Amino acid sequence: MNVKAVVIGAGNISNSWFPFLIQEGVDIAAVVDLNIETARAQIKKYGLRAVASTELETTLEKHQPDFVIDLTIPEAHRQVTITALRAGYPVLGEKPMATNMKDAREMVKVSNETGKMYAVSQSRRWDQNHDILQRTIASGAIGQVTAINCDFYIGAHFGGFRDEMPSPLLLDMAIHHFDLARFFTGADPIAVYAKEYNPAGSWYKGDAAASCIFEMTDDIVFTYVGSWCSEGCHTSWNGNWRVIGEKGTLIYEFDQVPYGEVIEPGTTGFHRPLEKIEVADSPLEAVSMHGAICEMIEFLKTGKIPQTKCSDNIKSLAMVFAAIESSRRKQRLTIEV
Repeated sequence: MNVKAVVIGAGNISNSWFPFLIQEGVDIAAVVDLNIETARAQIKKYGLRAVASTELETTLEKHQPDFVIDLTIPEAHRQVTITALRAGYPVLGEKPMATNMKDAREMVKVSNETGKMYAVSQSRRWDQNHDILQRTIASGAIGQVTAINCDFYIGAHFGGFRDEMPSPLLLDMAIHHFDLARFFTGADPIAVYAKEYNPAGSWYKGDAAASCIFEMTDDIVFTYVGSWCSEGCHTSWNGNWRVIGEKGTLIYEFDQVPYGEVIEPGTTGFHRPLEKIEVADSPLEAVSMHGAICEMIEFLKTGKIPQTKCSDNIKSLAMVFAAIESSRRKQRLTIEV
């Protein structure tokens, strides 16, 4: 039996969701948007047998979906998610959870109180290369992880609201990289020292570059250096990564398959002889938002908890706001979820 959903928000991001929902056979009962013509246009575009609406609560009451998909702007996530949860419906929402930690904590609290799942689509977790890297690290191929580094350099001329944001890099982009650091290592954040700045020649009003040092569980140090106003020699949008362990190192850069080297067992010398790592295979098929959708459907059918449930994803969001506050205060901050 197919599951039924109500989609909230019919803006441009919905174009990344509707094809996957259709592919999985999700019965989209209604599309809700403040602009009903926008909702109608998406229904027509994707040939949906759905109702267009501007009213969230009455639409939920009428259609009683198996889950709600929140594709609204970040400022609306709190209201939409809490309304749906309190009405008795699980929610799968776009990142970020919220625009501040107070709202995010309230959303987690309501999910716990109602007993209804709220999961966040942290889409870059569902990427075959990322899955390979995570599995290889988890296999113990490089031994205990001691450090993980991410470099991110893109000259991005968006125009519009990002050019006016106070912290465009950390607020709008870095959560992807912070969440990947947690995903790759299985570690959680403890503290951060960060420096935001706006380089000469920047076309952004706010700080478009940052350097961050995170202390993580398992004695791991995560360093992040990024810029959205760095012209030339761009990295991948996923960033270029180095993961250092007791026995060797893994490299993931320019969206190519990860590779690495470890010392040959039992060898000696100033530079120990090295051998290539045989990276793990990945069975991952559903990528990006498709992965989040599949995990929610599996939860509805079997009860298996999605990896990006709100009580876990809030840790990645906390890294963002702690880094911004650390830069503002010019001091190391403990990260509180």
